[in-house]
Amino acid sequence: MVEQHIPGFATAIVKDGKLAWSRAYGQADIANNKAMSIDGIMNIGSVSKTFTATALMQLWEKGKIDLNADINTYLDFKIINPKHPDKPITVFQILTHTSSIIDSKAYEDSYACGDPTLTLNDWIRGVLAADGKLYNNGDSFADWLPGEKRRYSNVAFGLLGLIVEKVAKQPFNLYCEENIFRPLGMKNTGWMISEVDTSNYIRPYAYITEQNKKDILTITRLYRNESEFKVGTYVQNCLYSFPNYPDGLVRTSVREISYYLAAILNGGELHGKRILKKATLDKMLTTQLELDKTQGLTWRTSEFETPSGKVTLWGHSGLDPGIQTFLYFDREKKTGVITFQNNTSDGVSRVVGALYSAATGKK
Repeated sequence: MVEQHIPGFATAIVKDGKLAWSRAYGQADIANNKAMSIDGIMNIGSVSKTFTATALMQLWEKGKIDLNADINTYLDFKIINPKHPDKPITVFQILTHTSSIIDSKAYEDSYACGDPTLTLNDWIRGVLAADGKLYNNGDSFADWLPGEKRRYSNVAFGLLGLIVEKVAKQPFNLYCEENIFRPLGMKNTGWMISEVDTSNYIRPYAYITEQNKKDILTITRLYRNESEFKVGTYVQNCLYSFPNYPDGLVRTSVREISYYLAAILNGGELHGKRILKKATLDKMLTTQLELDKTQGLTWRTSEFETPSGKVTLWGHSGLDPGIQTFLYFDREKKTGVITFQNNTSDGVSRVVGALYSAATGKK
């Protein structure tokens, strides 16, 4: 941790439907000398996309969404790739990162301290509809046909959240509260800063080096004071957000996300509360693309090193200013690993592999 400049690190193993083991190291808040904890709250980056996909697939189970339908079926304004106006974008393509929607500068510039001031609807319309204020000649769309290539897209998952919002007829964050968080007992989990206990927030940090200082100075709006940007020191991010929040802003703890992982490993149910049917999870956790054999419906496979060699696990990771997360699992062995840290670093995948090995007895 010292070598990688990670202030705090929390991790857990979920096995056989419960939190089987956990540890926390270092500091959640350097200035206040607050210890890292598995109950500390932080934004988890793109692991959030799996919650957005869960919400979408709940509506699919009810017959309210067709994965192969044109996204405009569910919107009250029109979104097309202007380079291919006759080729519709589908829900399936968003779930598999093949929609041809890409992240533009407007997305990069949308990070700001505090909760979003722009609604999800206004943001998505602004960047993806031809009459949008942030449309910028369609720079959020790739040159290739929808479905032709895979390119990871954050903005597309904001759109996916908006589709849930339109079909469910309620704000996306409230839909998730009622249909995912509350049923699983995730009492201090939410999408907005205002929805969680900030007194228990794990503060996000950057460690300044000569190599990264220039990049960090491009997002000074997320830090308290530019005068603090000295090489060899930590700088603390504000608690930030962005209007495209369904792509990466679930705020939760290692303990509470363990309930979610336990439900996934238990076929979509925990303590009598079901968030997805087993058959739906089977579909999500099946590779979907000829052009990328790792991609399921949002979830994907990754390889991890263990003492006895490589192992392939399903899951997702998250990376944003001052945070990094991993959530990976083996359905057959009903075992998963969670890691949270409040700075970004290399080498965490080795920790995931080692913990999986220890949990499964794989030597």
